[in-house]
Amino acid sequence: MKIEQIYTGCLAQGAYYIESNGEVAIIDPLRETGPYIERAKARNAKIKYVLETHFHADFVSGHVDLANKTGARIVYGPNADPSFKAHIATDGEELKLGNVTIKVLHTPGHTMESTCYLLIDENGKPHSIFTGDTLFIGDVGRPDLAQKMGSLTMEDLAGHLYDSLHNKVMPLPDEVIVYPAHGAGSACGKNMSKETFDTLGHQKEVNYALRAASKEQFIKEVTDGILPPPAYFPQNVAMNKGAIPSLDTVKEKGLRALAPSEFELVVETEGALVLDTREAQTFKDGFVPRSINIGLKGDFAPWVGSMIPDVKHPLVIVCDAGTEDEVVTRLARVGYDNVFGYLKGGIAAWKAAGKEVDKLESISAQEFAVRMKGAKLTVFDVRKQGEWDAEHLESAHFASLQFINDHIAEFSKSEPNYIHCAGGYRSMIAASMLKSRGYHNVVEIAGGFSAIKQTDLATTAFVCPSTLKK
Repeated sequence: MKIEQIYTGCLAQGAYYIESNGEVAIIDPLRETGPYIERAKARNAKIKYVLETHFHADFVSGHVDLANKTGARIVYGPNADPSFKAHIATDGEELKLGNVTIKVLHTPGHTMESTCYLLIDENGKPHSIFTGDTLFIGDVGRPDLAQKMGSLTMEDLAGHLYDSLHNKVMPLPDEVIVYPAHGAGSACGKNMSKETFDTLGHQKEVNYALRAASKEQFIKEVTDGILPPPAYFPQNVAMNKGAIPSLDTVKEKGLRALAPSEFELVVETEGALVLDTREAQTFKDGFVPRSINIGLKGDFAPWVGSMIPDVKHPLVIVCDAGTEDEVVTRLARVGYDNVFGYLKGGIAAWKAAGKEVDKLESISAQEFAVRMKGAKLTVFDVRKQGEWDAEHLESAHFASLQFINDHIAEFSKSEPNYIHCAGGYRSMIAASMLKSRGYHNVVEIAGGFSAIKQTDLATTAFVCPSTLKK
């Protein structure tokens, strides 16, 4: 028996390859099918099942394409209603895979079709459980994403989740290994560990949700402090229920090299948004006007999903040479299939063609500290709520990047707007968005909060809200 966790850091997502006696099951695959097919081929094995724990909201699955290319059977748990051919398993159903058995455990709560898959080894002993978004390491799945189904409330779903965990998962032996669909950084939970697997027994000891003294306490703790999900989540769910286009088709369209004149024409005729994926400090020195900068070397796909609400919005790409395929692939992972191509020759070709180039002011933390002492500056902190709560500049305004559209009216049209995050990645996203909307008085602080803390402002200008008297 072979189990491999295939973890994708930028999405904090775990897919799984399970093999026994020449037969393979893939659990929660990403859009690109190559890694799974190549693994099976290298081991002279056949992919028999593609098991889905639920209809994913944070990424587009490769289940349909993988099944079409391998002849594998797509399996969902009870209550699933896909528009494509799939086996809807019953609770407790057993699937044979070589010398092992995979038992279907219906665990509604995160969604009503959510299902865990219990792997029983050659000796009939429970070995591991693939929990999807039902149970994470350090957390459980958020119960708010499926509340539009009928009359279900978030509290109703949390109650279902409690029952699922206590009736189906927690009675299993402590030595069973828990393999979840996500880890720290995913928006599918609020308190996930950086560890990507653990024993069930240890989770019973340390996971706050599993330690809840009652169902009522569980519901209260699990529903407390849940932030609104990214706007693209419902669109990904809809895509995962349908006949998803092959990634091969998406790439054929998205990997077209566009000369500057063609690139400009697509922007004008299609209303395409220019997505620049270069590093922030490279972007600032010259970019196509009205571009949005979301660097590829970061949490690229989730931030695209947060900043561009409609997955169908036409896009054109500016990127570093050689990264075109990676950009289109990572966009497709979260459903952004409507890419019309990339700028051939990059920004250098754009400049050589005599096209207009814009720039964005970015200053060091040291320069920011000097300016802070000389005048009262308007400063915006675009980090997450938890980061702000831990410590922030006393004079700063809070405008978390994920919800920056709610704060647009707070930015000045006349005075400089100084923007920082933790390290400079998110602040350049925010600055480029504001610039594209006509705020030409934006100043990004390179290095962010961590760099600011190294200046002499650290002794005078910081506040930790948790230490303040009420």
